[in-house]
Amino acid sequence: MAPETSEQTQEELILSFLADGGEDFTSGEALSSKLGLSRTAVWKHVEALRGKGYRIEALPARGYRLVEVPDRLTALELSPLLATHDLGHTIHFHETLGSTNELAFRLAHDGAEHGEVVITEQQTAGKGRRGRAWVSPPGLNLYFSAILRPELPPQRAPELTLVAAVALTEVLREAGAEAFIKWPNDVQIDGRKVAGILTELSAEPERVHFVVLGVGVNLNAQPEHFPEELRATATSLAQARGQKVPRALFAASLWNRLEEWLDLHLETGFDAIRQRWKELSSTLGQDVLVRTDRREFRGLAEDIDASGALLVRTEDGSVERVLAGDVERLRPRVTGQP
Repeated sequence: MAPETSEQTQEELILSFLADGGEDFTSGEALSSKLGLSRTAVWKHVEALRGKGYRIEALPARGYRLVEVPDRLTALELSPLLATHDLGHTIHFHETLGSTNELAFRLAHDGAEHGEVVITEQQTAGKGRRGRAWVSPPGLNLYFSAILRPELPPQRAPELTLVAAVALTEVLREAGAEAFIKWPNDVQIDGRKVAGILTELSAEPERVHFVVLGVGVNLNAQPEHFPEELRATATSLAQARGQKVPRALFAASLWNRLEEWLDLHLETGFDAIRQRWKELSSTLGQDVLVRTDRREFRGLAEDIDASGALLVRTEDGSVERVLAGDVERLRPRVTGQP
């Protein structure tokens, strides 16, 4: 079935105007004038929105007011909330997917443009770092992959993971949780994982074709939604702040902030992102255990370099540059003990 492009556009515009109005009413006359529609046509669109789960209050002589938005993540919910110039302007929504990254990669390979987003209510084969699975129960959290076409050499593509981590951590903090970044791309609340980022790319030696930036955020999951083995190490934003999270509002806030940081990265390079990442890090300044594919060692996480690699001073005084691996924060030493 072909999408109802014209009708959906009008509904999105009505939602956008009502959202801008906040607690105030927007008159039917104003909506008619802005949309170039009759008052009857506006009323029909409002009724259609009500049929899709939107609570819209209407009062004679005052107009319409948006009271409640359904907890869905389609373009109809997200588009009116976006202030981006590219990110999320094309949204590929699916009720269920194996992996948003896999579909986004195929779409990008077939020519999808910069800023297109794949989003789903549930992943059956969600992908985490280093081949791990990402648990993705339906209707609770946020799972999406953004297609990016940056003007970057391949060796700088890992910087985008840190850009996303900064944006995500800032939005989580604004939503009421004290979030921190655990190197390289996990976001934690109270030392438990609330979000992860998986970046995959297609490139030649001299240029990047595209980057797929996959993000999973635990928004409304409760302990019973996690496998038993993850309940001690995973959390959600709702658990941290003690109330349900409006998912569409969070997603739009994240995409708006992510594009701001991507624009800054494009304009000024990595320095500003690196500085902000350091301010939000829970890894720097800590004794850590590093596990890579080749070895395991301990040391003090001192810094990240200009490419985002972790710099760890080992017990013999040398500095190890860590490009990939797992980093575990060790317990602080007790005063007076060696």
